[in-house]
Amino acid sequence: MTIAIILAGGSGVRMGAEIPKQFIEIHDKPVLIYTLEGFQAHPLIDEIGVVCLDGWHDKLKSYAGQFGISKLKWIISGGNTGQESIRNGVFHLEGKCDDEDIIVIHDGIRPLIESFVLTDVIEKCQEYGNAVTSMPYNEQIFLVNEDDPSTTSKYIPRETLRRVATPQAYRFGLLDRAYHEAFEKGIGIYGSSYTNTMMVELGETLHFAAGSDKNIKLTTKDDLELFKGYLEMKNNGDAK
Repeated sequence: MTIAIILAGGSGVRMGAEIPKQFIEIHDKPVLIYTLEGFQAHPLIDEIGVVCLDGWHDKLKSYAGQFGISKLKWIISGGNTGQESIRNGVFHLEGKCDDEDIIVIHDGIRPLIESFVLTDVIEKCQEYGNAVTSMPYNEQIFLVNEDDPSTTSKYIPRETLRRVATPQAYRFGLLDRAYHEAFEKGIGIYGSSYTNTMMVELGETLHFAAGSDKNIKLTTKDDLELFKGYLEMKNNGDAK
């Protein structure tokens, strides 16, 4: 069985909107529903669960019914941090999943999930036990000199770098054990930590899966405009 945990617990302060950014409507449809539709349509996804901001559970259930998200099986509350929210989703599946089941973790504000990306991350996880969506890094990275921050004399070859995002996939047994260990020992759960960085801090080797430049995270108003642009391009293409 393959289950998607979609994270929708953020308040969206940086977006500057009156409602959480995952519920902002674009063409009369919330951002989160665009995300869920990608998982609903994918044949390898059996169930969907959402870790949702308190006070929005009933609204999400209503939207799911309206837009035909029949794979949505549960909605639970998030934590005070992203890692706490993921942990809540993982622990909710205890007693419901076998160790070999695949859990896909994805940000609810990444609504342009492409089918081939989701397929590859699941298939890589089936083969290796984990997989993280990744892309090459196309810019040059230079290190700031300690004695003069306005200068540099070292760089990191971009061929040695990968940009990693969601979706990420893990065997449930590995994922569940890792979150118990991480929160018991305080490893990889603070600041901007995510499942992938936590796994590395716990000593796991991660496996890269395919990524896409379309897989943008809607953090600011500019990101929202970019999303609208992608939708318009898609609609124009469909019209042709």
